[in-house]
Amino acid sequence: MPAVAVGNVGQLAVDLIVSTLNMSRVGHIHTDCLIPMAGNNPYATCKEDAEELHTPAEVYTAAELKLAVLQIRAPIVQTKSKKFRQLLLSWIKASGFSRTVVLSSSHAYQRDDQQLQGTPLRYLVTPSLLKVSAHALKELGWREMERVSAFPGLTDANTEPRLYIPGGGITKGLYTDSCTEDLPLAVLLLFCSEGDNIPDAFTLVNHLNDWLQLLDNHSPEPNKWKIPPSWNLLFGSGIPPALF
Repeated sequence: MPAVAVGNVGQLAVDLIVSTLNMSRVGHIHTDCLIPMAGNNPYATCKEDAEELHTPAEVYTAAELKLAVLQIRAPIVQTKSKKFRQLLLSWIKASGFSRTVVLSSSHAYQRDDQQLQGTPLRYLVTPSLLKVSAHALKELGWREMERVSAFPGLTDANTEPRLYIPGGGITKGLYTDSCTEDLPLAVLLLFCSEGDNIPDAFTLVNHLNDWLQLLDNHSPEPNKWKIPPSWNLLFGSGIPPALF
């Protein structure tokens, strides 16, 4: 599932997964925590498909991969983010998922010195998932999200470093709640800026694929992910000729 975060990178990455694996829509989450909206099918392959109505939070599955994906297409109402987190966690528990992965992003300009070095990709994992995935994560050689000083520039021995994910929406809350409730959850996130975030989405989804092996990594095709038709309108329609 994505977190609604900077650049919508998680949502774009989920779009690529649903489109490439040709996943089936099996349900939706009806809640007043998301801004209400509806639209055409973002993954339409023909005219008949395109006329289906889609809502802000929908669930897709690929039964052969034992994979379920939640796509969130609308911002969370500011005063209801805690309620939405609780709704997600109760749904995760009720569904009995063996693990949950949250795809997210964070403001690149708010990194501290140690975060500027190396890859812009980071991960977080709850203790209950670490028990079963520690070896796999070690083999991948991923970098865990660093804890940063509460007051950058001050070396006060009394202040503990804290987890800080600026621009990450509900990412931090979802992670800390999952730690408290002993749920197997991982967060994969990318430092980025607002703009054309399509390359960031490819980076994040390839990173996820290194772990979950959703697609064959040795495919001869350079771009193995299928771009959904809705991406043609990511920046709206063309420039109106009347301007000129």
